[in-house]
Amino acid sequence: MAAETKTTLSVIKADVGGFVGHTNCHIELLDTAKARLENAKHKGEITDFHVLRCGDDIELIMTHRQGRASPVVHRLAWKTFRACAELAAELKLHGAGQDLVGGDFDGDIGELGPGVAEMEFVERESEPVVVFMADKTSAGAWNLPLYKVFADPFNTAGLVLDPVMMEGYSFRVLDVESGRSVTLRCPDELYRLLALIGTTSRFMVSEVLRNGDGEVAAAVSTQRLASLAGRYIGEDDPVMIVRCQDGMPSVGEAMEPFAFPHLVEGWLRSSFNGPLMPVPFYEANPLRFDGPPRVVAAGFQVSKGRLIGPHDMFDDPSFDLARRRAVRTAEYLRRHGPFQPHRLGAGGLRSSSVPSVVESLEERFEGP
Repeated sequence: MAAETKTTLSVIKADVGGFVGHTNCHIELLDTAKARLENAKHKGEITDFHVLRCGDDIELIMTHRQGRASPVVHRLAWKTFRACAELAAELKLHGAGQDLVGGDFDGDIGELGPGVAEMEFVERESEPVVVFMADKTSAGAWNLPLYKVFADPFNTAGLVLDPVMMEGYSFRVLDVESGRSVTLRCPDELYRLLALIGTTSRFMVSEVLRNGDGEVAAAVSTQRLASLAGRYIGEDDPVMIVRCQDGMPSVGEAMEPFAFPHLVEGWLRSSFNGPLMPVPFYEANPLRFDGPPRVVAAGFQVSKGRLIGPHDMFDDPSFDLARRRAVRTAEYLRRHGPFQPHRLGAGGLRSSSVPSVVESLEERFEGP
């Protein structure tokens, strides 16, 4: 019996130039990306696509049959971002090409700066997915929502009510300091999981798999720009894909964690903590102190590789309270100015000017 054809969903993002400052993406950049992907679709390199944005980040959402880490798809994304960066330079947009830290394409775009979240699956009778896109935050921003969606029955009733989901999920966790990963099976290893992913600056969930059959449930971008470039050049601004329904969390369960605007690191110059504000597409324009951090969500039905959508998932008044809480939290934190807990601790400021200030004063410190 022939193997069932799998669909690959690739979400690849990059900041290649902001309009104005770090606020938005210029329409000409988005049109350039769309034209490039339309040509690739016509040539059969990809099945379908959408180009979206969150703040100043461009997200290329693509389906194809070439599997994860396809050099063809990654090269397409790289050339698309390069073309957009060249246009950004012509328009004198802020930070033109800032996420493109590598040189020539070597087969893996994730090593060159852009963030990548990919998953491969056999399409179910109905295949709803939600693509989450964040701006002004780090790759650890998804840890808390993923824990709540796939391990917390107070958030996800299906963990108690759905016989398939009762077996739980396994979390693949990346240690960004060592580059090693570990897979923790929940609920058996729930406390071990929390011991790691509560440190969002070091341990980051990269993938969630359903126990029993190993079916992929969520995929996350975990690229760290500062680590790749060796210096601060911008936030990681991660993306995440979550599959929903039919043995997976419902759409409502996947959205529920964002009713609480949890604190994430990033905001201005990747140096501050702030609330992650869930907003509709048209409000993904971080302005106050280059923030607060934003998250948008695009819902799709995948049908034979076709992306039916997007539906703007946060364009819903039931998230108004979360937005108001985020504004109040941002106001409280801003009153701290450059002091903790608004500003990150020393470990989070390695890519800022603080280490160089300490070094420049080394000879003036007194004492033992």
